[in-house]
Amino acid sequence: MTISRQNLTIIIVSFISENVIHDCIKSISKDLNIIIVDNSNNKKFKDIVEKKYENVTCILSSENIGMGAGNNLGIKHLKTDYAFILNPDVTLEIDTIDEIIKGAQKIKSFGILAPLSNDENYPNYKVNIKKNTVANLIEPFRVNSVDGFAMVINIKKLRSLNNFKNHGFFDENFFMYLENDDICKRVIEENENIYVVPKSKINHIGASAVDQKYNHQVELSRNWHWIWSKFYYQKKHNNYLVALINGFPTFLSAILKCVLYLLIFNTKKRAIYFYRAMGYLNALLGRKSYYRPKIKI
Repeated sequence: MTISRQNLTIIIVSFISENVIHDCIKSISKDLNIIIVDNSNNKKFKDIVEKKYENVTCILSSENIGMGAGNNLGIKHLKTDYAFILNPDVTLEIDTIDEIIKGAQKIKSFGILAPLSNDENYPNYKVNIKKNTVANLIEPFRVNSVDGFAMVINIKKLRSLNNFKNHGFFDENFFMYLENDDICKRVIEENENIYVVPKSKINHIGASAVDQKYNHQVELSRNWHWIWSKFYYQKKHNNYLVALINGFPTFLSAILKCVLYLLIFNTKKRAIYFYRAMGYLNALLGRKSYYRPKIKI
């Protein structure tokens, strides 16, 4: 069975995303079901979106469980064979869904499908340079991975693959960052395809999914989790030594900058590099991605 409007559900994981998520929802056709997994556990937000939009169901997580776990929670509530994973700071074009459906009909088999970002400076996919892969901007083309802010997952197909039978869809050890690279790598390892449909376009604001007034706390969290996730990803798909060596220059640089900003009394910059160093150190010691932004809701 291929993608259709009746066989596709939108999943959006949100966290204090009221500033952008309404634009996202309004850009989605009303005949498509939307599941929002809100990591803010905000009952008021749930009431507002479910009353305002007839096609929206909002699930409150008991705590901030992150992107991967949030997407998995949404997938558990699916009644369709395809899930369109979206970040709350993404908006669709009028024909985004129609072009995804048309593109899927041209593909024999795929595990993941993605629209194309309108921002040409920041492509939302990676290709295999060694094989001289050239992006075809008319017909669907194969890629190695796609960014997680907009991807369609073939749920039935992935459930049949060994890499997903007993391990879920997204690796919940990632709180944020690289959970999309991980799922794509596992799909490729199973010799399944990942495609981009270039006629299907989306707009991504980027780094705007959380209300801007929490910028500093979010920045600390991003720095902690970016370096943690890089270490964990390398350890998972290569080995511990590779993760240690690859991450150490960033760790050392963070320590030196932390000392520098301490000496010149720049507390905000010092905190950023301190948290970056702590992300690496905690990954090095095998600790989970436990850090959460200190935000009161």
